[in-house]
Amino acid sequence: MKARFVSLGCKVNQYETQALSSLFCQNGYQLTDGSDADVAIINSCTVTSLADRKTRQVVRRLRREMPNCVIALTGCMPQSSPDAAAELTEADIITGTTDRLGILELVNEQLKTKQRNFAVTPFSGKEVFEPISADRFSDSFQRAYLKIEDGCDRFCSYCVIPYARGKVRSRSLFGISSEVEKLVKAGYREIVLTGINISRYGSDIGLTLKDAVAAAAAVEGDFRLRFGSVEPDLLTDEDWLALSKTDKLCPHFHLPVQSGCDNTLAAMNRRYNMTQFFETVAKIRALFDNPSITADIIVGFPGESDEDFEETCRNIQKLGLLRAHIFEYSPRSGTPAAERKDQIDPQLKKLRSTRLEDICRKSAEQFAAGQVGKKAKLLLEATGGGYTENYLYVTVGDKKGHQPGEIVEVLLTRSEGAVCIGEII
Repeated sequence: MKARFVSLGCKVNQYETQALSSLFCQNGYQLTDGSDADVAIINSCTVTSLADRKTRQVVRRLRREMPNCVIALTGCMPQSSPDAAAELTEADIITGTTDRLGILELVNEQLKTKQRNFAVTPFSGKEVFEPISADRFSDSFQRAYLKIEDGCDRFCSYCVIPYARGKVRSRSLFGISSEVEKLVKAGYREIVLTGINISRYGSDIGLTLKDAVAAAAAVEGDFRLRFGSVEPDLLTDEDWLALSKTDKLCPHFHLPVQSGCDNTLAAMNRRYNMTQFFETVAKIRALFDNPSITADIIVGFPGESDEDFEETCRNIQKLGLLRAHIFEYSPRSGTPAAERKDQIDPQLKKLRSTRLEDICRKSAEQFAAGQVGKKAKLLLEATGGGYTENYLYVTVGDKKGHQPGEIVEVLLTRSEGAVCIGEII
């Protein structure tokens, strides 16, 4: 039997898809990317209305391409919008974000009975972390992901993810260290600790993110650690100090600022203002050697005035970001922001997005230019270059016999746009 996997959305989804593909391989399935699949599993995203639309399109396209294939839709979209998911009659199996490993049994059962199965279980509040494992990742990038946390309890006014993922659940320290050890033995030189809100790691089991990083870093081997998005207000001075003393931790931090305007941040139910955000960034730059900051930014939030947007532009310009992901606000049914009457015109959202993208592009170019003349450690990829510890992309010419997956020292000789060119030392 052949199985095809499609992953939509964030790094957590990608990790879970890899874990599911590993599970299916361990149980006799072969992987395929073609129309010869007997089973297709779609791990959905629901962070925006565009993500929901893409999920529907993928389900329907795969049904057209493979009319006799068993199609299983899983993930955030069915969990947060079960009624909408049930209307996708092209899917034979529909599950949510709980009991991810149970999808194998549902698929095997459907292959026998041909009975459609809707198996989305509402959250009870008693869920615990499901310790799924992924042992294979893309060969192109030489890095592995490790999910250490699930769920979110922040309830930002625009976000549906707490409804799609439930309460915070954390992986045990033993689970983290044993998974890191397995990945290091498999040859991965960079491991990214990820989750829905990893800043809340351990809040359910009496631990903190610094404990998770310490457990991962204690594993023997020549590898480095990176982690995904961290909330700017959830780590204490003690946390940042401890992280700065972790040699294996890369000095790159993705902070979802979401807006550079205090009025908009308050309307979003974010728990900080821009003064506090700048203090966090200053703390990082004081504690870490040559760090970088990347961010998520939402434009066109309901009620965002021209003055609010200009404040965002000024503050984002000051931050000196390496990179930013810019999203046009997307109403999500059931969230307070979606009920507001002062929605922003879509065309204005696009204009603001373009303006902010230009600001962030210039910031990225300035960051890259500021790295010229410095030395950096680069994880070589099959793409012809790789990322430094602070997540700057560097291309190299002569590899001097080095292979993808090796960490090499490079001298950054010049910049071209937002990337640098380096020579292996």
